[in-house]
Amino acid sequence: MSLTPDQQAEIETLRSTSVPTLRAVSEGMEAHLYKAYPVLDHGFVRVIDYMGDDAAICQAARVSYGKGTKSVQNDEGLIRYLMRHWHSTPFEMCEIKLHVKLPVFVARQWIRHRTANVNEYSARYSILDREFYIPQPEQLAAQSVINNQGRGEPLSAEASARVLEILKGDAARCYDHYEEMIGKEGEPDNLARELARMNLPANIYTQWYWKVDLHNLLHFLRLRADAHAQYEIRVYADEICKVVADWVPAAYSAFEDYRMGGATLSSKALDVVKRMLKGEDVTQESSGMSKGEWREFRTLLD
Repeated sequence: MSLTPDQQAEIETLRSTSVPTLRAVSEGMEAHLYKAYPVLDHGFVRVIDYMGDDAAICQAARVSYGKGTKSVQNDEGLIRYLMRHWHSTPFEMCEIKLHVKLPVFVARQWIRHRTANVNEYSARYSILDREFYIPQPEQLAAQSVINNQGRGEPLSAEASARVLEILKGDAARCYDHYEEMIGKEGEPDNLARELARMNLPANIYTQWYWKVDLHNLLHFLRLRADAHAQYEIRVYADEICKVVADWVPAAYSAFEDYRMGGATLSSKALDVVKRMLKGEDVTQESSGMSKGEWREFRTLLD
């Protein structure tokens, strides 16, 4: 993990200073505030600020649903009810602001979640550091033969070594040319930073502040902490999961049960389950599903 001296000094100052507050506080989240948790070779995630806790979710639900929640005996039961029935607004009452350092190609995948507020380090104004994501050999794999956007079998040791040599060499060469084009401040014929950056590879690291409400954060985690997500974004999601579990434990527990550990069935899949429970031997041909749907359905059951 690469924190600059200024960032490390800021963290130490912030963690050594406390102020009284009247707002709701999550003790679990307080333990995470400002700490930087390493991800990949140079990346990290740290919590800058947050708003709300499990109680804030319940408070919002009781305002909006009124007497409809009287039958729910406790806050945890209410939260599980809300999660189970896909109510979203109460979870939007909690927010988190993260500082994330990540490779550019991961950031481009991450930014597809357009429900957050983002401010990214600008390479128009500043010079990016010479830091590149270089995968561990065990993360190098061939293209999957059944999934066009996934990995298949691991590369051989010889092939892995060749790929790593290419990645390291290309990254160093591109950054050398980047520095050469920028030159030294005040020199004639220096290329503008906003143009020089186009030569940098997608595995260079960038940083941003990312602020999102809990509802949309859980949607992000459901997709990116999934076993099928790309490894390089999944490790960030896994680290964020640990923080969220301490921040809103009741909400996260319900999320694990109904989203991460649950499944949504199509009407055809539900019909097949009913037929199977009655003892019928259902095949792909008699299910009414395509081969792809059937394969995914069997994976759920197996």
